[in-house]
Amino acid sequence: MPSPRRTPVSLRRTPSAVLAALTAVGLLTACGAGDAATDEVKPEGRHGSGINIGPDQHRIRGKKVDAIAAKVPAAVRERGTLRLGASADASPPLGFYATDDKTRIGSEIDLATLIADTLGLEPQFEQVSWENLFVGLDSSKFDGVLSNVTVTEERKEKYDFATYRLDNIAFEARKGSGWKVKGPKDVAGRTIAVSSGTNQEKILVDWNEENVRAGRKPVEITYFQKDTDYYLALQSGRIDAYLGPSPSANYHVASAGQSEIVGTLSGAGDGLQGKIAATTKKGSGLVGAYAAAIDHLVRDGSYARVLKRWGLDDEAVTASEINPPGLPRTGN
Repeated sequence: MPSPRRTPVSLRRTPSAVLAALTAVGLLTACGAGDAATDEVKPEGRHGSGINIGPDQHRIRGKKVDAIAAKVPAAVRERGTLRLGASADASPPLGFYATDDKTRIGSEIDLATLIADTLGLEPQFEQVSWENLFVGLDSSKFDGVLSNVTVTEERKEKYDFATYRLDNIAFEARKGSGWKVKGPKDVAGRTIAVSSGTNQEKILVDWNEENVRAGRKPVEITYFQKDTDYYLALQSGRIDAYLGPSPSANYHVASAGQSEIVGTLSGAGDGLQGKIAATTKKGSGLVGAYAAAIDHLVRDGSYARVLKRWGLDDEAVTASEINPPGLPRTGN
């Protein structure tokens, strides 16, 4: 439930829409329209290639770089494998299951595989729940996690980070809305959906409070149970926009073709650019190897090719940073 400081916001819980309603309005969900012959997803009627979501990914691969591989701790080099934890959630384009419902695909897996290639190690992935990613790091079950983990000051107490992507959030509106969001005044009087308990919810609430203090109309914030419900509400005009993670918003735009991004901002809010990082147990000795591998992939162009493939070009970094400033502690 929202805290007392959020009372200026108009809060409304919206019941889940049934999945059949999606078919009734012809709404394409986050998975878009698949072509069974090619295992591609793209908006209906669009010519040209789409996004490959089949089990045969033709994944971009790299080669071992001896100088970088030498940075890996001896015990890991001798083992020859890089044990990587990944979230079991279906979150296109970061990590999800291919059309065979068993092959894990996505940008995070592509990048993790390239890093392992550069280090001369065989990647071994294990999908677990979000909280168990960190349990696995704590117990040294995992050598690393590449699963959309944001750098925070609190996490830096226990983990080391090598950044590989910007952490952005995006406002997704109906295609042709003619609306642009650059700051709080642009959302005044609008109805915007957001997931409860997320950082984007906090940012939207803060923006609303700023609007109220300035005498502008409040934001009406709505909540749904599933992504498909957000997209149904968006297409039917019940909400003006959905504020969510930039990767999933960009993927939905590219695959469904019914919406557009009208504004992008840092997931950390004003004053700090949030960053996504390869995460390892503090003191594991691996963070320097990860950062060097990422820098190499940026230089040789394979990094950019992966991001372009999954529609994440606008979240690219020019170099990996080790333990940069992270999201501040909440004070709770």
